[in-house]
Amino acid sequence: MSAGGGGVAMTGLAVCFGTVNSIKALWETRIKKCKEDLEKQTELKEKVAVGRLKHAWEDRITLAKLKEKVVTEDGRVILRIEREEWKTLPPVLVQLCQVQEWQLHRTGLQKIPHFIASFENLIVLDLSRNAISEIPKEIGKLTRLRELLMSYNRVNSIPEELCCCENLEKLELAVNRDLDELPAQLSKLKKLYHLDLSMNQFTTIPECVVDLPALEWLDMGGNMLQYLPHDIHRMEKLHTLWLQRNELEHLPDNISRIPNLETLVLSSNKLRDIPALMEGMSNLRFVNFRDNPLTLDVSLAKPDTSEEDEEEDDREMFGIEFMHAYIQEARQRESQPNYTSVLNVTIEAGPEITSTQ
Repeated sequence: MSAGGGGVAMTGLAVCFGTVNSIKALWETRIKKCKEDLEKQTELKEKVAVGRLKHAWEDRITLAKLKEKVVTEDGRVILRIEREEWKTLPPVLVQLCQVQEWQLHRTGLQKIPHFIASFENLIVLDLSRNAISEIPKEIGKLTRLRELLMSYNRVNSIPEELCCCENLEKLELAVNRDLDELPAQLSKLKKLYHLDLSMNQFTTIPECVVDLPALEWLDMGGNMLQYLPHDIHRMEKLHTLWLQRNELEHLPDNISRIPNLETLVLSSNKLRDIPALMEGMSNLRFVNFRDNPLTLDVSLAKPDTSEEDEEEDDREMFGIEFMHAYIQEARQRESQPNYTSVLNVTIEAGPEITSTQ
């Protein structure tokens, strides 16, 4: 073999070895990468397994903590949490779906969980004094619910699905600040007898409220009511009506036709007169016209009383006797245009009444 031929052979052999080494290196790289990927997958699976185990352990701890908050009173199973931070409620809570009453106060709770629908046995849902801004539509699944207490929250709207809570008897939505309307469907709540809408932004009594057939007690104090519905007399079972601290300038004559009205609080409004027809409200036991810019100057003489009775007598200065005296004075002035007088009527102590607020 010539020297030239040997060089070519050696070159070919070098190329062959180079190719083999390249392939070997490529496979080694791939094998190394596969090993690394396998190790990463194994590590990830282990982390997931550990995470699941940790989550399951945390759920067990949380569930145990919640179980400590469950008590039984008068045969009713109650979940009671007060002054502990629970901004959200964990899904593990559904394992306590036998609970019939929630009492969660001052917990900072921001949201009612959608799994609330799982608590079909719930009779009372008391979430007062929290930070809840929304009532989920799942609330309509609670067909056994009798009381929904949501005062002192941040609720600004009510879902129409609430009308599906056919056994609801008591609804409290006081001091939610931005609440100014209710869905028309709420008139379907045939058993609702107690409704508290005080300290919100309502400008009139919603029509659906007037349509509630069983309503007996209504508080709309501290709103921005400018007028009352003309057909307010359709509230046939209403016996207590709180309208204090609003913007009312006059009362419709039909207020005198509410057949069972016993308590009417109208203090701190902008009333200029008292409808004469109110004189015939035979069932009315307590009324308060204090702090209204009434046109006529009618004063009542106070009886001699002890200091502890002074506050009650002060209330009565603008009560039933005052109302009748005012209407009498107005009638005198109508019949005698030049008649001027300041009535002085001695009052008797009347029934004491206090707001639930």
